Amino acid sequence: MTALRHAVTAQVVVAGLSGDAADDFVLAVHELVTNAVRHGGGSGRLELRLLGDTLVCEVVDHGGCPDDLPVRLSHADVPGGRGLWIAHRLTQGLMLSRLPDGVTASVSACLTSPAAPPDPKSTDPAGGNGDASPTGSHRS
Repeated sequence: MTALRHAVTAQVVVAGLSGDAADDFVLAVHELVTNAVRHGGGSGRLELRLLGDTLVCEVVDHGGCPDDLPVRLSHADVPGGRGLWIAHRLTQGLMLSRLPDGVTASVSACLTSPAAPPDPKSTDPAGGNGDASPTGSHRS
């Protein structure tokens, strides 16, 4: 699994995700792959693709279709059972689909950061200090 994690990391960086967001995304993918191996028949398929400015990773397994796909934090005294919750918390989207022969789990991350709140100095003609700008310029 280490080789797969390194390969996913390399592709995530090539796609343009970096820093903590890249680390979180890779960890989420690792959790989905671990679930496929442990609960989905021992193997699966991973697809990583870029859709516009969104990076999507889909992990498909072919194990039995479970009745319950818990996306919750288990009690501290219960070993395991946190993978889907971790994947959900570390990405901008987790989608689970039950199929007759297994489960498809997808996570996504936006490559562009959400719009920052406006800078009050750029919308205040006085520049936020009570003095009007003599050139009429503003920070953008």
